[in-house]
Amino acid sequence: MEPLIKIENLSKYFRISKHEILKAVEDITFDIYEGETVGLVGESGCGKSTAGRCIVKLYEPTKGKILYDGKDIFSAKSTKEKMEYCKNTQMIFQNPFSSLNPRMTVKDIVGEGIKLHENIGEKELDERIEELLRSVGLNRDHMSRFSHEFSGGQRQRIGIARALSVAPKFIVCDEPISALDVSIQAQVLNMLKRLQNERGLTYLFIAHDLSVV
Repeated sequence: MEPLIKIENLSKYFRISKHEILKAVEDITFDIYEGETVGLVGESGCGKSTAGRCIVKLYEPTKGKILYDGKDIFSAKSTKEKMEYCKNTQMIFQNPFSSLNPRMTVKDIVGEGIKLHENIGEKELDERIEELLRSVGLNRDHMSRFSHEFSGGQRQRIGIARALSVAPKFIVCDEPISALDVSIQAQVLNMLKRLQNERGLTYLFIAHDLSVV
């Protein structure tokens, strides 16, 4: 069985000044198989999130390869191939306060990806968004509200609904509960496990807390 995601000697460097380079990620290799959860664990600042952002193509690696279904994701030439990868690979960000656009309603946030990848009518779009919100413990009434009207836990649920909106196969969970109250953390973890079972998702779970992992 071939891995869904294959990371080969991945490195990511940032130039800080003319003579100084920050080696955020240095020569990491691992495989992620379909349907499993792989934990990427390390102390704060060790490059975990940078690795995750390379995988979802927010950053381009300095060296190494990232293969999805056997294909190098950075060698794709056609727009269709690039869009297909973006659709199949999503990210849940660490900070629910900064990862949601404060000028967009929940409907716009969750529906943006759907409209980008599909030709869909307004009624069907509303139904899809309502179903997604219900799957993360929210409801239709939340569609017209803005992110500042929600608690941290609710905002993270909106972020999860956004990640699910394009029916991805693989999700990078970048410390998805570290910014939440302890009382909410278990609820979100259990929800992620349920969604994985229901939708056949594959996770890269980034964390610094071994008890969470």
